[in-house]
Amino acid sequence: MTVDTFATTGLPDLPSRPGPLSGIVVLDITRVVAGPYCAMLLADMGATVIKVENPSDPDYARDFPPFAGEGRKSAFFGQYNRNKSGITLNLKHDEGRALLKALVRKAHVLIENFRPGTMEKLGLGYEVLRAENPALVYTAISGFGRTGPNASRPAYDNTGQAAGGLWSMNGYADRPPVRVGTIIGDLSASLYAALGTVAALREAEKTGQGQVVDVSQQDSVLSLTENAVVRYTLEDDIACPLGNDHPFVRPYGQFPCKDGHVFFGGYTDKFWRLSCEIFGTPELATDPEIDTMDKRFDEAVYQSRILPILDQWFLPHTKAELEEMAGDRVPLTAVKTIAEVVEDPHIAAREMIVEVPVGAQPVRMFGNPVKLSAQAAAPMQGAPDTGANNAQVYAQLLGLSSEDLARLTQAGVL
Repeated sequence: MTVDTFATTGLPDLPSRPGPLSGIVVLDITRVVAGPYCAMLLADMGATVIKVENPSDPDYARDFPPFAGEGRKSAFFGQYNRNKSGITLNLKHDEGRALLKALVRKAHVLIENFRPGTMEKLGLGYEVLRAENPALVYTAISGFGRTGPNASRPAYDNTGQAAGGLWSMNGYADRPPVRVGTIIGDLSASLYAALGTVAALREAEKTGQGQVVDVSQQDSVLSLTENAVVRYTLEDDIACPLGNDHPFVRPYGQFPCKDGHVFFGGYTDKFWRLSCEIFGTPELATDPEIDTMDKRFDEAVYQSRILPILDQWFLPHTKAELEEMAGDRVPLTAVKTIAEVVEDPHIAAREMIVEVPVGAQPVRMFGNPVKLSAQAAAPMQGAPDTGANNAQVYAQLLGLSSEDLARLTQAGVL
């Protein structure tokens, strides 16, 4: 790749982690979640990620609760910006734009999540930056993507849920649709962007040529709608809210028990037979009214026969008892609260709750789901304060002196 040799060794004074992306330098000029999460995943995998913020208008996720310690640092911000360095740079200033171009010459990746056209208005669009570094991977995350009639529309996570169809499918049939209870548009777009970035990096390594990775929240959400698209294109069937039901298999959903609810997916003939044995009713496996998947899916049979059987099986027992009885043999899982998940011994064994400093306070937060067999987990590093690494980054990458930094800071560039 046509970048300076520092990129293969990293910057000794900045946060660094072992990993397959060690030596990759990422400029992260994103904010909130759709973008910071993408860059965080790359940082978790060893990339040197430099978070770039406007000195007078930093990432406003820094003000999102909950807060940790006496300094009231945002744990929300810390969760999505761990393992990064931080600098400030005013891209509306001529010298700021010149400095970004100089940084691009030292980087492999730039990630932005502005509305399409914003970087071009700043004079920092892909073609301009590509002239500085032909191998640059330019990852752009937006509500509707960089092409198409809606490309310039503003968007939030809920925009992606609404425009991608997922919102219309979620909830209960007798009530208005309900948004998914997390920022699935932001998160899915970040995941696809991370995958696309790694793929584009691989191509740049082979050819020396970078490219734009264009990821839309609407596209990302649409890809999560399971069978809804083919049901419509083949059968003109428009997906609608089903609550906890599934459109073509039963029993497969949430069912009450003594102290809450469990998910049970014993819809196949094999799992139905095993469930009948586990719960002491083996004769039900050969009952001619409910002995096949098709029969159990019939609405009338499901209501009159299957649901009463499940009540008989589950209501006398707690979630823990049911998992102990059946969880190793059939798909039966407690519907857990976040408190139960955080304290789950299996989650602990998977190192999915990690301790990250937020200011002076260690905070437990979710870890990285990607486990690499040849890569030991490294300690997590906290998110940077605004501009915390200005001196190191600008001195080591661009050779700026302390006098230069003081002048640029005074001028509002840094």
